[in-house]
Amino acid sequence: MTTPSQDRPLNIKIGRDELVVRQRYEVASICNDIVIAIWFIIGSILFFSDSTTFTATWLFLIGSVQMMIRPGIRLARRVHLQKIGTQSSHETAMDF
Repeated sequence: MTTPSQDRPLNIKIGRDELVVRQRYEVASICNDIVIAIWFIIGSILFFSDSTTFTATWLFLIGSVQMMIRPGIRLARRVHLQKIGTQSSHETAMDF
């Protein structure tokens, strides 16, 4: 059984600029994750042959270093949103 407060629609005001900024940084984060996956997949395949193990190790290192880019993207997004003056407080823990 639901209470009346659970049936109310939730309205969040978000500016157009803020929406565009959030979408751009989300796309950057998704692209970064795809490239990381590519490094690790290729590196895993290269580990099947002894002659390509050295290259595979470098691809794993590159992928690992690139994992540090995601926090940089999130930090840049927060700074960008502060610069445009967003007042929203609807950040989520699962935000890319």
